[in-house]
Amino acid sequence: MKIRYWFSIVIALYFLFNCPFCVAGKLEERVENSIEVINEVMAIPEKGIPTDLLRCCKAIAIFPNVLKGGFIFGATGGKGIICAHDPETGKWSPPAFFTIGGGSWGLQAGIQSIDLILVIMSKRGLDGILTSKVKLGGDIGIAAGPVGRRAEAGMDLLLKAEILSYSRSKGLFAGLSLEGATIFSNSDANRAFYGKELSARDILIDKKIKPNALSQKLINTLTKYSRK
Repeated sequence: MKIRYWFSIVIALYFLFNCPFCVAGKLEERVENSIEVINEVMAIPEKGIPTDLLRCCKAIAIFPNVLKGGFIFGATGGKGIICAHDPETGKWSPPAFFTIGGGSWGLQAGIQSIDLILVIMSKRGLDGILTSKVKLGGDIGIAAGPVGRRAEAGMDLLLKAEILSYSRSKGLFAGLSLEGATIFSNSDANRAFYGKELSARDILIDKKIKPNALSQKLINTLTKYSRK
């Protein structure tokens, strides 16, 4: 009975975050939540994302309130944003909207909500995400990221990872393994937020849209934590 109960939860999570007919939700609130997540994570420098990584990364993905749940089988799903970054100029792009989802296998039970941050370190990593649905750990290398003021320890090894992942749950913040999760662009959300048809590449790489007030607030926040 319990297995059937948890299995039904996993199925519900999957369709909630992958069903094309699901309503996008309040996009402005999603951006506001992303700003709140990065501010809270960086508020304690000794336990936040090293600023070294933010200065040299190619992009950052923020997924507030990602749901993880399951019994033996597991599922992960959430919606968030990605902003691209030019390490040479320090400039950040307006946000593009993305969805993350995936399954896992192992000893697990229950449901929890986490804030998820992906620091995308390489051009290949960002290009892979923009090209199609990409499987983390398979198509693109991903590793649990370090925390602290600086990341000198093992920096060479860390920079070889295309994406560094972090999660926060119940006040705890640490690196997270996301092997097998899939991330893909949410075109409907981009259109609803900006009022026109825009691909993620249009927003992040080709800069075909100027940031609105809320986007600029997010950009200013990221600039503050990645300033040289």
